Amino acid sequence: MSSVAVLTPESFAEHRSGLKDQEITGNVQDEAYIPTYLEAFPPLPEKGAPGEKAGEQASAWGSKIRPIKASIITQVFHVPLEERRYKDNSQFGEGEEAKVCLDIMQRTGAHIELSLAKDQGLSIMVTGKLDSVMKARKEIVARLQTQASATVAIPKEHHRFVIGKNGEKLQELELKTATKIAIPRPDDPSANIRITGTKEGIEKARHEILLISAEQDKRAVERLSLEKAFHPFIAGAHNRLVQELSQETGARISIPPPSLPKDEIVITGEKEAVALALSRIRAIYDDKAKSVMVVEVTAPAWLHRFIIGKKGQNIGRITQQLPRVHIEFTDGEERISLEGPTEEVEQAQAQIQEIIKDLLVRMDYTEVIIDQRFHRHLIGKNGANINRIKEQYKVSVRIPQDSERSGLVRIEGDPKGVQLARRELIEMVQRMENERTKDLIVEQKFHRTIIGQKGEKIKEVRDKFPEVIINFPDPSQKSDIVQLRGPKNEVEKCAKFLQKIIADLIENSFSLSVPIFKQFHKNIIGKGGANIKKIREETNTKIDLPTENSNSEMIVITGKKSNCEAARDRILAIQRELANIKETEVAIPAKLHNSLIGSKGCLVRSIMEDCGGVHIHFPSEGSGSDKVTIRGPVGEVEKAKKQLLQLAEEKQVNNFTAELQAKPEYHKFLIGRGGANIRRVRDKTGARIIFPSPDDSEQELITIVGKEEAVRQAQKELESLVKNLDDVVEDSMVVDVRHHRHFVCRRGQVLRELAEEYGGVAVSFPRTGASSQRVTLKGAKDCVEAAKKRIQELIEDLESQVSVEVTIPQRYHRAIMGPKGCRIQYITREHEVQIKFPERDDSPVFQEAPPQENGDVSSEAEFVPRKCDIITIAGRAEKCELAKAALLALVPITEDVEVSYELHRYIIGQKGSGIRKMMEEYEVNIWVPQPEKQLDVIKVTGLVANVERAKQGLLERVKELQAEQEDRALRSFKVTVSVEPKFHPKIIGRKGAVISQIRKDHDVSIQFPDKGDEQQVCDLIVISGYERNVEEARQAIQQLVAELQEMVSHDVHLDPRTHARIIGARGKAIRKLMEEFKVDIRFPQPGSDEPDKVTVMGLPETVDNAIDHLLNLEEEYMLSVTETETLAAYMKPPSRDDSSGGPAKGFVVRDAPWNAGGNKAPDMSSAEDFPTFGTGVAPKQASAWGPKKF
Repeated sequence: MSSVAVLTPESFAEHRSGLKDQEITGNVQDEAYIPTYLEAFPPLPEKGAPGEKAGEQASAWGSKIRPIKASIITQVFHVPLEERRYKDNSQFGEGEEAKVCLDIMQRTGAHIELSLAKDQGLSIMVTGKLDSVMKARKEIVARLQTQASATVAIPKEHHRFVIGKNGEKLQELELKTATKIAIPRPDDPSANIRITGTKEGIEKARHEILLISAEQDKRAVERLSLEKAFHPFIAGAHNRLVQELSQETGARISIPPPSLPKDEIVITGEKEAVALALSRIRAIYDDKAKSVMVVEVTAPAWLHRFIIGKKGQNIGRITQQLPRVHIEFTDGEERISLEGPTEEVEQAQAQIQEIIKDLLVRMDYTEVIIDQRFHRHLIGKNGANINRIKEQYKVSVRIPQDSERSGLVRIEGDPKGVQLARRELIEMVQRMENERTKDLIVEQKFHRTIIGQKGEKIKEVRDKFPEVIINFPDPSQKSDIVQLRGPKNEVEKCAKFLQKIIADLIENSFSLSVPIFKQFHKNIIGKGGANIKKIREETNTKIDLPTENSNSEMIVITGKKSNCEAARDRILAIQRELANIKETEVAIPAKLHNSLIGSKGCLVRSIMEDCGGVHIHFPSEGSGSDKVTIRGPVGEVEKAKKQLLQLAEEKQVNNFTAELQAKPEYHKFLIGRGGANIRRVRDKTGARIIFPSPDDSEQELITIVGKEEAVRQAQKELESLVKNLDDVVEDSMVVDVRHHRHFVCRRGQVLRELAEEYGGVAVSFPRTGASSQRVTLKGAKDCVEAAKKRIQELIEDLESQVSVEVTIPQRYHRAIMGPKGCRIQYITREHEVQIKFPERDDSPVFQEAPPQENGDVSSEAEFVPRKCDIITIAGRAEKCELAKAALLALVPITEDVEVSYELHRYIIGQKGSGIRKMMEEYEVNIWVPQPEKQLDVIKVTGLVANVERAKQGLLERVKELQAEQEDRALRSFKVTVSVEPKFHPKIIGRKGAVISQIRKDHDVSIQFPDKGDEQQVCDLIVISGYERNVEEARQAIQQLVAELQEMVSHDVHLDPRTHARIIGARGKAIRKLMEEFKVDIRFPQPGSDEPDKVTVMGLPETVDNAIDHLLNLEEEYMLSVTETETLAAYMKPPSRDDSSGGPAKGFVVRDAPWNAGGNKAPDMSSAEDFPTFGTGVAPKQASAWGPKKF
């Protein structure tokens, strides 16, 4: 008999205090006692029945649950195999069906799931808002299901009721049944309505149309509501029973199709026929009602989706087991309807109730009202926050979309998890309500400095203010706003801290550039950088000097302004000490500075170069200072000063400026066509006239620059022209009516150009259809006269216009037009003509003109031109001819270039990059024959000039490739050297250092034999490259081998306990020793037969010296080893007295299962009872050198 004791903290204290000595003594068992199997391995406690508290939970939850009207619906429908449009099941989920579904989901916003039934039919589940689901269903049926058509005949007067007001009824019917319904026009005598769609959809639509017709029929109408489960019994197989009933009674019977959620059967016709049909249907119903039942199961509406299961798994399992049971979920209601045979319905009801019972025990829900502005923060970046909560608490959290304008957040799942998730969401919201966001304006150039290298500096700030989130804008946004978010007080503190950092950065970012003669830079740096380092430390600045090979003489100093100026003075002082440097200032008006500097500094640079490299410094633009500083050798400074003043005097004389006001619309007239008017004034006076650019604020200001006399004369001329423009006159001229269209077409483009060119003159043509030829012009007198002259020129052009036809095969038209018609636009603009291309004709061409090759037209090129080959050019005769020549020059030609077949792959390049680059560069098409044809020709097609350039480029590329081939042939010279394998590691060197140096010095490739290749000769080294280089490399290897052959190898026996100390940490000590004595020392591998044998190899003298040194080290280290071992022997604890001396028994229990019924315990050493998973791996012995490196 055994007992189990539970040791609590209190009972443990009593044991320690001796209060229960007697009980303890009684429970002490002999060490030889063997426990039973149940004592050693007690069984786990039985799990309670899952339904013990189901009733309590259900009642507790029942008071909380209230019905919620769902805005999301789910529809499931089936497409039989024979109606599937895509029947390739090998690519299910990847083929066209998946692409079609993805397209429909994107267009409608509904969610679609496909599954394949056992009968190869397609089950489709569509979820989303009602409108989206209906649209998606219609598209799915149209695109995934084969289409059929049928007609239904109803009286013509009933058609308008099917269409409905503004066609709404028809649209609704088409959407509801996923069909296309074609109703004949009122003037069409036919009464047949055509329905196109799936078989199921046609049945639905037919039923609905007949219902509408029946409602409008004046004959008797009876509506009979029967449960949907009985409809198939009334209809019969293939609707035969209902058809026979209609024929017998003469009544029309409309039964809703299975997919339509209606249970109303409509009977229309004569009263007697309707009554007879009604009685017959009722008889069928009464007969069948006894064998079919309808049951409703109550379940909270929010549990419905969990009852259905993920992708309908739960409900699918029930319907597969009981296929004759129809299960229907009603959205927003707490009931589930089951229809079918009594026995199967009862089984399905029991299974569903079991699922509901289990879910009510395991699931709970709660709702939290959270302001919509916090929703995106709750979700987090890429859903990070909400996903963490879902995974941590095993719950489902539904946050409404922004479009729903709702703050209701719903949490569903494990009761405990729901409460914890609710608490965390509320805490997050409370934190966010206390949060504040603040924007700091920080120049983007400081962002990287504040962040620091690898984010070190900003990490310090974040560590200091852990509750504040600091967001820097993306560099590509070019934004200066840094956003802080967190608790109000912390954000304020962080903002002040960052503002202080920014202020320091701004203060320390002042920059100065000091020109110092290049020859003195090394003196400023000092020996080992001593001078520049001292200046940097004492002035606390950053000083950057130009690189040695740079032509710049500027030294840039960055830091605080006062420190930068101090550093500059010290650098200039060093320069003054080293050379006789003088600095002087010259007063030159600030308005002349830009003209003295010249374009890109060309004028001032020429003076500096002419005067021995002096430095001339102009004040910054906008400073208003007139002082120009010149620094350099004394004589050169005076020379530069003289030249600068002379140049300034010339600029002063030629820099007189006057300004003139003129309306912007006059500017184009003052400039004239092609700049003719303004050029005449410039040539006459010699002054330069500057008109404002579109970006200038003063659009009326015209500036005249030059010598004073020339400026005054030009100003007078322009003022006279402007005065004439201010005098508005009205004039008229006669223009033939047939030319009016040219001026007013294209929305008056020609008239707008005339107004812009001639000072805003207004030209009015008579209205279209009027017979008048009088055209009115209103504006400045000169402008009106010039506009009349221009109109006359245009009329002359129009009257002298001819049409020229150019025959160019249609296949070249696209190439002639160019990208976006740019080539044609250029020709029309250049030659002032109009070009019209014919309509495209895609009909087959039986006699196509052969292509032009090598610029020549073959004798077969004469072909009968088609209408689509003729391009029409309209304009002056001489200009039409020029445009024709330009068009013909754009016709592409094809030329053959002789290129050896072997070079084709090099011309094409990797993945076609070479040929693509040439085609882009020369704007041609290059055709390379297929490799199997092995032709030595490449065809180039394009414009004549481009083809010629491409041909030259191709030939040059061929020359390059041929040169490369010759070079490869020269580099392929090979020589083999026989070297004993034992010398190979020495020739290779540590990490390949020796052989890499030989390869680099002689530009050759050296290959050693593979260790594992038995067929390869193990002592041959192959050298390849240029012949001369190969010979030099061979001599170098042979010389190295000769040196190695002189070496000797000796063994020395050293105690293994000293090896690790001689080798040192990571082999550092032994490497130093080998370098010192110029020898190679090899220690034995772990597990070696001779663990104390150490091999030393090198020249005889160095080997002896190295061995002596190793023996001395061994003697020294052995003293330490002996001392350590002696001390360890004293420190070792005495072993326990083992009186038995026999092997350990292991752990033994009584009454074990394997001993029951005379069974023996399994033999754990048996390979049959306990097979091994693969071969065992022996433990690796650690080497004194550390882990092996392969």
